[in-house]
Amino acid sequence: MEKLIGKSQTNQLSSNLSIKKQYLDQNKELFGKEIFLELTKKSKLSKTVLIEDSWYQVLQSEFSKDYWKSLTDNVRNLYKKKVIYPDPKKVFNAFDSTPFNQVKIVIIGQDPYHGAGQAHGLSFSVEKDTKMPPTLRNIYKELNSDLNIPIPNTGNLQPWADQGVLLLNTVLTVEANQANSHKNLGWEIFTKAAIEAVSKELKNVVFILWGKQAQSFHSILNEDIHCILSSAHPSPLSAYNGFLGCKHFSKANDYLVKNGKEPIDWII
Repeated sequence: MEKLIGKSQTNQLSSNLSIKKQYLDQNKELFGKEIFLELTKKSKLSKTVLIEDSWYQVLQSEFSKDYWKSLTDNVRNLYKKKVIYPDPKKVFNAFDSTPFNQVKIVIIGQDPYHGAGQAHGLSFSVEKDTKMPPTLRNIYKELNSDLNIPIPNTGNLQPWADQGVLLLNTVLTVEANQANSHKNLGWEIFTKAAIEAVSKELKNVVFILWGKQAQSFHSILNEDIHCILSSAHPSPLSAYNGFLGCKHFSKANDYLVKNGKEPIDWII
């Protein structure tokens, strides 16, 4: 079946009932009872939300709350009616890529990129072979300055996520070409619960807070058992106000090593 989701199918869907039926059937098949996700790893758990097992166990209480029901109903309807990013089976890519007990570093972003072929569920990251956004270029510029790592030719940060870097946006979906369009749908409540769980249940995690929105989570983090690194946002509008030169990559690794953990290989 052709993958209809995440592409500009709006006009087709309204004029072709057969395609619309395929689209809705595909949603039902892939997304489970609560949210549009494809389970990437086999699980023995009986789940209402198809998210990585360890995160499901940590966040299970969230899935029975009123805000979650409202959020998933809204998101389901938006995917049916509009072009929404990322592809639904990648909405929880950050969680699926970095199991709870493997989290070493948390880098908090805002919401997914809203252009075609960009977002794939990891903050600041874009799909392979997609043009790098200016913000990511500044991240690579700082990485090069800090650790003398050559600037990569891809913007896909999956290798970081695979090593324990939770690349988490505070909002997990967005309408095409409409930045921040899913703000206040309820994602912020969910991602705050995830960040708070890391702070409460794990030890010696590095939280990297770039920009004011990420820094708003500072109050729920336990500074006594974690390392918190803050700076301006890497966006071209603010990178020169403290992001460039922050040396967060080396500082994060120094902290991990000091606490008996393997450092991150930041090379992409």
